[in-house]
Amino acid sequence: MAMRENELLHEVADTVGALMEFWGFKRVMGRVWTILFLRDEPLSAAELCEQLAISSGAASMALAELEHWGVVKRSRKPGDRREYFEAETDIWKMISRVLRERELVQIERALEVFDRARDQLAKGGAPGEHARLQQISERIGRLVDLARLGRALLVAIVQQGKADLAPLMRFASVAVSRIRR
Repeated sequence: MAMRENELLHEVADTVGALMEFWGFKRVMGRVWTILFLRDEPLSAAELCEQLAISSGAASMALAELEHWGVVKRSRKPGDRREYFEAETDIWKMISRVLRERELVQIERALEVFDRARDQLAKGGAPGEHARLQQISERIGRLVDLARLGRALLVAIVQQGKADLAPLMRFASVAVSRIRR
């Protein structure tokens, strides 16, 4: 690989690594996936270590996590005992899996907590506390609205490959009217 090409690939890999770190993944995962994605052929773990100047332990852990997310697959070459790795090249498939298995799960958990909190607020409190608890419950209701909107957008993105912005526009309209109060 030409020196300049190698530098450019490292710069791209470092940038993707930083983006993946921003999204809550390990930077090395982004670097490893990027090198595999940009190459035409599968690479061995040793080749990845050499190209990225990472330890075999770091490569092994990153590859295991990337396999878990379905963004890297393992293969073998005939007559070679080493394992090789190649990247999933369908970026949409990767993103939708993360949205489905991570973000949607978090939103569902949040909705469960919000509902449970609202139920408990409705049941409890001294007679003089009713107005204050009702206000808290209403504010939690706004969090529920936001979480449901987020869920609807994510579901639309994951299932349809696009987002219907109508719910977002309705939410924005309600939010603006509440802000003006």
